[in-house]
Amino acid sequence: MTPFVSDISSTGVHSPTPSGITQLESYRSLFFPTVLVGDHKLGGISSTISSYESLLLRGYIVDSVVLFHDEFYRNWEYLTPYFAERNVPVTSFDPPPLQTANDDENFILTEKYYTAIVPKSESGPIFDVLHHLDDCHASRMRDLESMPRRTLDSIWWPFVQHGLVENENDVTVIDSAYSDFFSVYDPLHGTSHQQSCLGRQFDGSASWWTQAIGHSHPSLSLAAARAAGRYGHVIFPQATHLPALRLAERLLRDGPGKGWASRAYFSDDGSTGMEIALKMALRAFSVRKGNTLDSVTKKTLGVLGLKGSYHGDTIGAMDACEDGVFTCEWHSAKGYWFDPPTVSIRKGRVVITVPPAIAAETLPAMSTINAESLSWVYDIPCRLNTPLADVYRGYIQRTLESLQKHCGHKLAALVVEPLVMGAGGMIFVDPLFQRAMIDVVRGPRSPKHTPPDWSGLPVIFDEVFVGLYRLGLQSSAPLLGVNPDISVYAKILTGGLVPLAVTLASDAIYKSFLSKDKKDALLHGHSYSAHPVGCEVANATLDIVEKLASSGLWMDAQRKWTHCNTKHTVWSFWDPDFVNALSRMEGVAEVMTLGTVLAFKVKDETGGRCTCLYRFFIFISEFSYLKDMDQCQLRPSSHP
Repeated sequence: MTPFVSDISSTGVHSPTPSGITQLESYRSLFFPTVLVGDHKLGGISSTISSYESLLLRGYIVDSVVLFHDEFYRNWEYLTPYFAERNVPVTSFDPPPLQTANDDENFILTEKYYTAIVPKSESGPIFDVLHHLDDCHASRMRDLESMPRRTLDSIWWPFVQHGLVENENDVTVIDSAYSDFFSVYDPLHGTSHQQSCLGRQFDGSASWWTQAIGHSHPSLSLAAARAAGRYGHVIFPQATHLPALRLAERLLRDGPGKGWASRAYFSDDGSTGMEIALKMALRAFSVRKGNTLDSVTKKTLGVLGLKGSYHGDTIGAMDACEDGVFTCEWHSAKGYWFDPPTVSIRKGRVVITVPPAIAAETLPAMSTINAESLSWVYDIPCRLNTPLADVYRGYIQRTLESLQKHCGHKLAALVVEPLVMGAGGMIFVDPLFQRAMIDVVRGPRSPKHTPPDWSGLPVIFDEVFVGLYRLGLQSSAPLLGVNPDISVYAKILTGGLVPLAVTLASDAIYKSFLSKDKKDALLHGHSYSAHPVGCEVANATLDIVEKLASSGLWMDAQRKWTHCNTKHTVWSFWDPDFVNALSRMEGVAEVMTLGTVLAFKVKDETGGRCTCLYRFFIFISEFSYLKDMDQCQLRPSSHP
């Protein structure tokens, strides 16, 4: 690993390269070990420390600091103990001789200087630095080589069956991450002196769908440092701070809560945000029903949702889903879940697949419906008065009436992942069915139930996966044509840098908790509620995402999917010609795409279907602009 030598005395770590970006950004993807050349002149202490901190903020490993030995300013005297506290040695060298007017004399003086600095005995300060760099390299290699075994001996992974992890080669050792890629340890790559033991690996799931703008984005790192330096963490109940307040206001006024939400409730992740949403909805329902609900019934309140949904792994969030692989012994499925109609592209045709329970009852000859176009599927105003909409509404209404007579749980909320159910298998739900569900559970609104008040059942949108432009939309509400009463956001919210979630609620939901009695409050929270670092990073992320959403790259992708006579156009970053070609491949059963998401299924050897790959390009990274797509196993014929 050849060290990256950063010299601040003449140019500085932030000096621009010919491409216009700074040296720090230019070399970051290579992730070299770094030697920082400090400044020995007036002001050099400050510039050296500032450069060191700039390197750390961008993830560099600074192994050594070197500078000239100046007896007048004596910067090395201060910097040596300063960096010693950070386990970085400082080495000072005598400066080179001053240049004279005689070239021959300059040659002799320079030769003498380098002979003194690099003696034949291979001893002295320069060799101390070299030996230290060798030691740092050896230590890093020992860590990389030992991490698989140490990990298997100490870590319990999430979502992993350890009984299937056979040996150390099954452990992915991530040395660093940048843009859309990991730098992973692979000893097979280092079999010769010309090869590095680190390989480049594409982060195909964007690290569980969190990396909205790529790994190690400097703006987010600086935002985190800014808030950490100003606040650390501060208690939040009955207090406030600017990062949280600004984030709440922008989400409510200009973000996904615009026009319906009045309050933002902060938590730490999507699952917790959904637990809060469920508490809000169940309380609002209980207050609305008043004395008609006894204490026993309140304990058994359930939710209405869709099969294949997933809202997190905490117990309450699991209870809002049907039994499945993510549930546990303590899980108690409380509610009812419809088998939803789905949308996909098969052999170039957009189709709506109606599940047997609906098709057998109402559409025996129409279990698969050919749609006019992808845009038509998502043109809800156009489809609301179609026969299929009547079928959906009738089926939902009859099912709910039957449940009311026979179900042990009283339904108190509708919970949906709008448009796409992520963890359940990238299930693209027919949006008309979700709109029909909302219309049916809300029923006809009386004058006293005018928006933002709710009627029938409170509606929760779990937009942890789909929200904040994942599908090219800030929120799915405008496309569905209805607003929720409660919605939840996480993942993209902080660009994947730190955990943070927010639950938005209408004023009517908020007022369900208002009284003069403390026990009526929403008594839910954790020590890091509205963590200033998370809120500041979220604001920085939204700044970048909103800029991207109005960029030429987004506009170009949208134009490729625009149909001249279609008023409501949905689109994808994936080129429509590529999506069409993929859907026509012999081994591909179906494809579907919206915004940054592409999902497809392949046929297995028996002719059945299995999910092959979900590819998530989370926005267009400012670092890569998808230019590295051709390095993926799947090679589109045309880049989005």
